[in-house]
Amino acid sequence: MSRLTVVGIGPGDRDDMTIGADKALRECSLIVGYPVYTELVKPWYPDKEYFTTPMTRETERCRAALDAAKEGKDVCLVCSGDSGIYGMAALVYELRGESNDPEIRIIPGLTAACSGAALLGAPLTHDFAVISLSDRLTSWELIEKRLEKAAEADLSIVLYNPASKGRPDHLKNACDILLRVLPESRPCAIARNIGRDEENSRILTLKELREAPVDMFCTVFIGNAMTRVISGRLITPRGYRNV
Repeated sequence: MSRLTVVGIGPGDRDDMTIGADKALRECSLIVGYPVYTELVKPWYPDKEYFTTPMTRETERCRAALDAAKEGKDVCLVCSGDSGIYGMAALVYELRGESNDPEIRIIPGLTAACSGAALLGAPLTHDFAVISLSDRLTSWELIEKRLEKAAEADLSIVLYNPASKGRPDHLKNACDILLRVLPESRPCAIARNIGRDEENSRILTLKELREAPVDMFCTVFIGNAMTRVISGRLITPRGYRNV
């Protein structure tokens, strides 16, 4: 039976790619993906055939991967981070529908919440929520509700897609929502270009975060009531010392 493998490639550094992801990419003949992601893996797998589509053409990309697999090619569809967290895994299953051809295999990857947390210290040791600020597929009203509930539940929060050219004020608006519940002094952080060239991070307060410049290469962390800065690192204790 033909097979399509949906691969989470992690943040971009090959050291952070799983052994399973590397094995799948070495064995396949065709790699499909968003151009930014295929360019990340191309130096390591230069002999492969590549097919890309730009942003907003995810359905076309997944259909092409499915069709190529049905034709007998060993296909990998690459996603940044994890293939099932804001990735293409669900869409591939939707497009294949009730058919069993091609076989679909999902290989997980290191999502930005995990890799960014490691860069910053240990901000996610306790319960946390991951919320995307992109309203291209989710209404802003629903995003606002999720932000409010996460803050009320005292969850640490990770924000994906905090801003873009088309929505430069989304992080500022998100901070205004969070500030209805959380104090201005709440420790926060920004991780940018995780696992890639020019990787950097910054720890700041929620008040400062509201005015901070961010883009699509940033992942934003908001601490819970226990989060604090220790030796320049963002730490959220779980309470082990109290047991």
